[in-house]
Amino acid sequence: MTSVLEAQGLGKRYGRRWALRDCTIDIPQGHVVGLVGPNGAGKTTLLKLATGVLEPTTGGIGVLGGRPAAGPAQLARVGFVAQDTPVYSALTVADHLRIGARLNPGWDATLARERIVRLGLDPAHRAGRLSGGQRAQLALTLGLAKRPDLLILDEPVASLDPLARRDFLQGLMEATAEHRFSVVLSSHLVSDLERTCDYLIVLVDSRVQVAGRTEELLAAHHRLTGPRRTDGTPPTAGRVVSARHTDRQSTFVVAGDAPAMDPAWTVSGLGMEDLVLAYMDHSTAADLEALR
Repeated sequence: MTSVLEAQGLGKRYGRRWALRDCTIDIPQGHVVGLVGPNGAGKTTLLKLATGVLEPTTGGIGVLGGRPAAGPAQLARVGFVAQDTPVYSALTVADHLRIGARLNPGWDATLARERIVRLGLDPAHRAGRLSGGQRAQLALTLGLAKRPDLLILDEPVASLDPLARRDFLQGLMEATAEHRFSVVLSSHLVSDLERTCDYLIVLVDSRVQVAGRTEELLAAHHRLTGPRRTDGTPPTAGRVVSARHTDRQSTFVVAGDAPAMDPAWTVSGLGMEDLVLAYMDHSTAADLEALR
């Protein structure tokens, strides 16, 4: 099966600062991929490399088996909704649909028209008069009507209120189920990804910390809670992802097989938010060093 996105040693540097480095991933088709990490982690840089907006400093990247933005055929296969769901304020909703039809050879006019009607958008209204949620839905409509094999969305709901975010993500999920395309959705709002994504990539400090199918990642990570460990190591051979210590208690998140039960320790599973926060937790190294 062709990878929807494949990168090997991918990096992008601005002067002396690396916005992304040593990125190696291989995402199969057919997933809704959540790309999550703190602001400045490299999410937008990775997506701009995937769309061909940026050229890599090191390594390489392939999208749907080809080079990003390699030509009209490749461009037609990828839809992109950038941050702040950009639309043209002075143009009407109908103008946006006409431009979409002219620029995209696979344009689905019926899908676009029916979606605008279902959303209750007036084709004669200028985009600048729409609410933030309506502008986001218009941008999503343009991306969907292109009928791409891959739809890339860069923090599309970050500025929306909870109701508008819910409606946007609901529309995205309905379209994904109906048209069977792949999605890469970046966000720092883990709760949004938890509802929509079945594949996860965590970016922290410009590096990929973990990537894989969500169910498999959750099954491979455990939280251990028990008496404070004076040596700073958990009672298991698993890899330590994060560590927290109080005067009497230690809590570890570890990656690996389920550890053998110790009566003094509690082993529990993780949710997606727990997993993401563990990889974003920078306290591990300092905590371990302090206990040595």
